[in-house]
Amino acid sequence: MRTSFWTRIFDLVAPRTCCVCGRRLSAGESVICCSCHLHLPLTHFERDFHTNEMAQRFWGLIPLERAAALFYYEAQSDMARLIYDLKYHHRPELGEHLGRIAARQFAAAGFFQGVDAIIPTPLSRRRQWQRGYNQSMEIARGVSSVTGLPIDNKAVRRVSFHQSQTHLSRWQRQANIDSAFRLVDARRISNRHLLLIDDIVTTGSTLVALAQELQKAGNVRFSILSLGYTKS
Repeated sequence: MRTSFWTRIFDLVAPRTCCVCGRRLSAGESVICCSCHLHLPLTHFERDFHTNEMAQRFWGLIPLERAAALFYYEAQSDMARLIYDLKYHHRPELGEHLGRIAARQFAAAGFFQGVDAIIPTPLSRRRQWQRGYNQSMEIARGVSSVTGLPIDNKAVRRVSFHQSQTHLSRWQRQANIDSAFRLVDARRISNRHLLLIDDIVTTGSTLVALAQELQKAGNVRFSILSLGYTKS
C-alpha cells in the first residue's frame, strides 16, 4: 500500500498502533497490523452463504437469500477489541476498514450478486447522539466503497431502545427488540433485494425484527452481512 509523505510524518510524531495487539503500525498498515489480520478467526461463510450456520438462524423467519460474517466473535477475546473499540471508544474508522475487508472477501464468491441496496441497522436517536455515529453505517460505507451498492438509511428508523442486547438471553433479546423499528418509506424498498448490515449476530433477533418491519413494503428479499458471528 502506498502511503503519503504526510502520513509518514504523522506516524513519526504520533505513531499509530494496532487496535488488537497495540503494536506500532508500519507505514503500509492501517488499523490492524498484518500479523493480527492474518490471525482473524475467519468464518469462511462466503464459501456456502446459503446454508452456513449463521444463515440457518434466519431460516423460516424472513425471506433470506444469503448470510455471512467475517469472523467468529467471542467476548473478551483479543479480536473482541475491534468491536468494543468501534462501538465504545469512538473508532468509526474500524467499521469502514473492516467493511472493506469483508466486501472484498465476499465479492469474490458472488455474495453481492443481485443486491439492490444496503440497509444499515438503525440506532435510536439517543444512542446515536451518545456514540456520535452508527457503527453499522460505518461498516456499510466500507462495503459500499468496494461494491458500489447504494446505502439507504431513509426507509426505516429505530423508534425505541430499551437496553443493550449484550447480556440478555435469546428470549429477552426478542422481547427487548419487539416493535423497535418503523417503516418510513415503503416505495424506496418495495420489490427489492436488500443487504442488512450489523456489527455482530448472536441470536439474530435484531435483524429479524428489522427485516419483518421492512417486509411491510411488499416483496422484499434479504441478505445479511455482519462483522462478527457468535457461535451457539
